Amino acid sequence: MMKGNMNNMMKQMQKMQRDMAKAQEELKDKVIEGTAGGGMVTVKANGHKEIIDIVIKEEVVDPEDIDMLQDLVLAATNDALKKVDEMVSQDMGKFTKGLNIPGLF
Repeated sequence: MMKGNMNNMMKQMQKMQRDMAKAQEELKDKVIEGTAGGGMVTVKANGHKEIIDIVIKEEVVDPEDIDMLQDLVLAATNDALKKVDEMVSQDMGKFTKGLNIPGLF
């Protein structure tokens, strides 16, 4: 009886590992957008925290104020990465909901 329960639990864990690996791979195809300056700078990142696009509106480009542009790019990038973290936490959290396994997330 005990061995059957253990085998069943191992199969469930293996399935969960496969599902988690698949979900992690799918994160690469999800795109999150971060913005700053009311949309003057937009940064797109995928679920693997790779920056895939940066759009800067022409009217925010001021050769006299490069610092502001750098700040906007930085803010938009941090916004995008924060949103990626939230998405990953939500997507991957469904696998660990209800489990209390030390060291897993």
